[in-house]
Amino acid sequence: MHIEKILTKLSSACYAMRSVKPYVSQQMLKIICYSYFHSIMSYGIIFWGHLAGGIRVFKLQKGIIRIMTGHSSRDSCRQLFIDLKILPQPSLYIYHLILFVNKNNDLFTTNNKIHNYCTRQCCNLHQPAVNLAQFQKGVLCKGVKIYNSLPTYITKTNLKQF
Repeated sequence: MHIEKILTKLSSACYAMRSVKPYVSQQMLKIICYSYFHSIMSYGIIFWGHLAGGIRVFKLQKGIIRIMTGHSSRDSCRQLFIDLKILPQPSLYIYHLILFVNKNNDLFTTNNKIHNYCTRQCCNLHQPAVNLAQFQKGVLCKGVKIYNSLPTYITKTNLKQF
């Protein structure tokens, strides 16, 4: 239900972008994209970013990128995202998930608090043992899994500055 509401707002953002495109510069289009489209898309993304409806949001994001750059609907957006320095929706989901885990580090326990063995993963966050697939795809389990896959030089730095 949340994704359906987001989709209607994002569709109106695409229309607004298409309407103002002939009158403003590329830099102003990027500012409008961040202030209007990106803010709606990133709201609560850690809760809905992994769902199937997220693909429809990603398609709208690619549509607005094509509107901004003037490319056709058949052109690839991979290089356009890189050129505009905008994160695609799946990458934005992962980024917000990592920030959530880092900001709420007190909610998680490390492996060295669970057992006293000196293993390679002793400093990683403890992955909870769950059987439900819905919980495994949730914020806590998926966040720990992605956070543990980061290199140690990233997890040791203070990510709160980002």
